[in-house]
Amino acid sequence: MDYAIKHYDQLLLLTVQHIFLTLATLVIALLIALPVSLLLLRVQAFTIPVLAALGLVYVVPSMAMFAFLVPLVGVGITPALIALIAYSQLFLVRNLLAGFKSINPSIIEAGRGMGLGSLRLFWRIELPLALPIIIGGIRLTITTTIGIATIASWINAGGLGVLLFDGLYQNNPAKIIWGALLVSGMAILSNQLLFRLERKALRRAKGEVSL
Repeated sequence: MDYAIKHYDQLLLLTVQHIFLTLATLVIALLIALPVSLLLLRVQAFTIPVLAALGLVYVVPSMAMFAFLVPLVGVGITPALIALIAYSQLFLVRNLLAGFKSINPSIIEAGRGMGLGSLRLFWRIELPLALPIIIGGIRLTITTTIGIATIASWINAGGLGVLLFDGLYQNNPAKIIWGALLVSGMAILSNQLLFRLERKALRRAKGEVSL
């Protein structure tokens, strides 16, 4: 506790950096994954090759990914974002596809029969019904990103990994403990919050989404 009191400003800064890196990854990854998923829903022949390629990217060790990116784009937040966004695509695309495919086609046809255009149909019917599964993918993405972002401090991307690596290099147990506590707490809190949102979206999809 003494370390936290003396260095609260550093802990706060590194926590904010970690949150920023995680949220920036999620926003950009969703902006990529959503159109990719909608395209795959319309051209289903590409689904298996694309998911296989995303699976191959995901199994690449994070240290190897960072080492590959550093000569191309340098160190800092840029290679960290590129790697984290690439890792996020598997969960997001897979769950977006699963969410939209889970919708009963008769509901879509009923919406079209009532005169809903494609855009209104998407926002009022398709997205709310697919949202529980989509949030499940976001939950996995967030927790994974928080963990991998810790390693990104190795390439000067900042975040709570700085505490862990510095603690290991300096043999400083206080830094290691606080780094581990803050990363774990962030992951647990995010998981619980998104799990509640997932449950709420599921109840809404079952009982409140209407044409």
